[in-house]
Amino acid sequence: MRAQTRKLLEEKIDQLPSAFRTVFVMRALEELSVEETAACLGIPQAAVRTRFFRARHLLRKSLVSDVEFAFRDAFAFDGDRCDRIVRAVLTRMTEWRA
Repeated sequence: MRAQTRKLLEEKIDQLPSAFRTVFVMRALEELSVEETAACLGIPQAAVRTRFFRARHLLRKSLVSDVEFAFRDAFAFDGDRCDRIVRAVLTRMTEWRA
């Protein structure tokens, strides 16, 4: 599960726009300060803060979307799964009555 989570995070980070991805990696992964990041990239500190905030927002939005989609698939109640659950419940009810 850890490997899958790491892979998903890497994919989502890779999908960020370049300017946001660069700032996100420097701030979140390399743990550089706002000042250090701004100096390395030659941009204002306010731009670093804004890009980092927007990168986190985009990541969160993308991850929530994928997780919600996975939950819908994981707990779908139709087809074979539905039939199996209904059979199990009916079997238990029959055994309980007997």
